[in-house]
Amino acid sequence: MTVSSFTEPSSLPAPDEVRPTGLPGAPRHASPHTGSATLAVTVAATFLVLLNYNAPMTVLPAMAASLGTGVSGQAWLLSGIALGLSALLLVAGSLADDYGRKRVFVTGVLTLALTTALAAVTTGTLAYTLARVAQGAASAAVLASSLGLLAHAFPAGPGRVRATTLWGASISGGIAVGPLVSSALEPLSWRACYVLYALAALALGTVAARGLQESRAPRAGRPDLLGAVTLGLALSALFAALTIGRDGWLRAPVAVLLGAALVLGAAFVLTERRSAAPMLDLGLFRRPLFLAATAGALFTGLAVIGFFSYLPTVLQITLGLSPLGTAWLVALWSGAALAASMLTGRLATRLGARHQLALGFLFSAAGLAALVGAVDESWVRLLPGLVVNGVGSGLLNAALPRLAVESVPAERAAMGSGANQTARYIGSTTGVALTVALATAHGGGDPAKALAHGTDAALLVAAGLALAGALAALVLRERAA
Repeated sequence: MTVSSFTEPSSLPAPDEVRPTGLPGAPRHASPHTGSATLAVTVAATFLVLLNYNAPMTVLPAMAASLGTGVSGQAWLLSGIALGLSALLLVAGSLADDYGRKRVFVTGVLTLALTTALAAVTTGTLAYTLARVAQGAASAAVLASSLGLLAHAFPAGPGRVRATTLWGASISGGIAVGPLVSSALEPLSWRACYVLYALAALALGTVAARGLQESRAPRAGRPDLLGAVTLGLALSALFAALTIGRDGWLRAPVAVLLGAALVLGAAFVLTERRSAAPMLDLGLFRRPLFLAATAGALFTGLAVIGFFSYLPTVLQITLGLSPLGTAWLVALWSGAALAASMLTGRLATRLGARHQLALGFLFSAAGLAALVGAVDESWVRLLPGLVVNGVGSGLLNAALPRLAVESVPAERAAMGSGANQTARYIGSTTGVALTVALATAHGGGDPAKALAHGTDAALLVAAGLALAGALAALVLRERAA
């Protein structure tokens, strides 16, 4: 099923404006050579974003000691980048479609280079957290615009399936390699990986500025600045509530922040209904496939990303593993995801993205269930569950970007990507908070045993959420005309 089948001909806006250098009358889609260059640059940039995203995962103790961060503040060291991502993804996607996907992409990559360099030289918790929030904003520009660039470069069909599959595989690859790089460089300094990533982003930004082709689909009307402000503030309030709620959910600041998130979220919906050029076209939610893509991203964050973000900390406490040891286990999980992502070409063509999404959730649920009772036994006992869940994650990572761009009109591809990624990071933020709350709910006795018991409860909840994601993917389908 192609994007065009979702839109009535009478409702189609003007096609993408393509602006290659000095060539009038260019075709709507890029040439094969340009498409290959676009694929290489966007995949490399997405890989780098995920490398940077996971940098603190296994080196948190050393980082906290260096910055003088207390126990409660460590959540901000881990999660600052997710705040910038979730708040800015929809903004970046809308701006990319209206003002130029290449422009937003290059700006994002170069800003990532600058903010990553700043993270390398910070000396306090607040400064580091602010640098990570800024990294998240830059990463949002890269992720949202990169899928828009791919959707323009590859028409619907096998070429786009391959391109979005590789893009999804780069997510798994970044998750696999990131903890290994930061753990391997920790003896030198936890800051060393940021210097490396900043130089890589600078090089990528230079290549992108010279080699990518610009495309856009401008709409009438002023930029949706009010929508951007209300959404950013709503997600920031929600994220802050979930972060500080780990220290106690019944406190007044948590209630105030959650109330503010609800009010600002309602204001955002009202703003989008009245805007001539909304950041998020609310009419997309009448499309079952868009709902399937959004729900799939949300449940991926809740069930998979949320739990595996906290797993290294659990294993270092319950099994006494080193940062590098936990990094290798994370690499096994995400390496299986990478392999599954790369091998889904024929499967994606036969099943379709929605059924592949459901299958990925079923594998994830089985892998999570297999980990129950294993986190305090031995690392060998963890291996089957990690591999099975990794296969599920790879199927999810390959299906979600494809569904994100195929569930919206072609000229709104970056908006679809932004909505999908926003749902993913809202889910992951909520999933981390839920996992930590469940895992640490059992006090008394041996702390390691109590944490292992709580983690088993978190695993069962995550498996249930994965099954809910599979059900949503199967139920939300296009109705026959």
